[in-house]
Amino acid sequence: MNQTATAKPVAATRLDTPAIELDNVSCRFITADGNVTVALRDFSMSVARGEFVAVVGPTGCGKSTTLSLITGLLKPTIGEVRVMGEPVNGIDPRIGFVFQNDAVFPWRSVRDNVAAGPLFRGKPKEAAYELANEWIRRVGLDKFGDHYPHQLSGGMRKRVALAQTFINSPEILLMDEPFSALDMQTRTLMQDELLQLWSAHSGSVVFVTHDLEEAIALADKVYVLTARPATLKSTYQIDLPRPRVMEEVRYEQRFIDISRKIWADLREEVQIR
Repeated sequence: MNQTATAKPVAATRLDTPAIELDNVSCRFITADGNVTVALRDFSMSVARGEFVAVVGPTGCGKSTTLSLITGLLKPTIGEVRVMGEPVNGIDPRIGFVFQNDAVFPWRSVRDNVAAGPLFRGKPKEAAYELANEWIRRVGLDKFGDHYPHQLSGGMRKRVALAQTFINSPEILLMDEPFSALDMQTRTLMQDELLQLWSAHSGSVVFVTHDLEEAIALADKVYVLTARPATLKSTYQIDLPRPRVMEEVRYEQRFIDISRKIWADLREEVQIR
């Protein structure tokens, strides 16, 4: 769901300015027993406008921390995080977030859930619901607008979450393992749905996942993190042509070659851990 808080006015930026930049960022935490835990160390990442970036790494290496730094929910201990060329300072209305768990209001219908963002941002009720109906149709739920979340399957609730996010036209979309709880068939359908929405929207995406094949199939670029304390181990440009169909791209020889190469890199970190 999009960030829902009043934010400072955003200055205009050059079109060639990266959408997201992390510049030699380190992030440390003080644990309950007084010890220092380093989640990220000297990590740099750049996401161009309209680029789809995936971040992979061992469990607990700081992938989700990266997203929290971009949203401003966390501040780096060292280094700087910039969005559209400006240092991150609070919640940015241009950023949308799709969580691993469904961020839907259980007491609201699908239509009310999808319309909530525009209403909060001051859009007139009639216009907000007209736009909500359009997005409900776009994600294939036009017959379920009056249903409640408990009446939907996991994949359908995820479609609601995508509609909730895209209805606010985010320039940056952050996704934290959004499809991990779905079965393989539904997951593949949702990945295709995401690619279609993203290609029509042209926003920048940072997609955190444990699934290496998912990362390769979706992204333009894959960042591989080391085991904690995480730093950047390698970056891979994914030169598979678009548009991509998820159930087909995995069988292409180029996909298999890229997968083997990145897995050799990632396996070392999983074994270290």
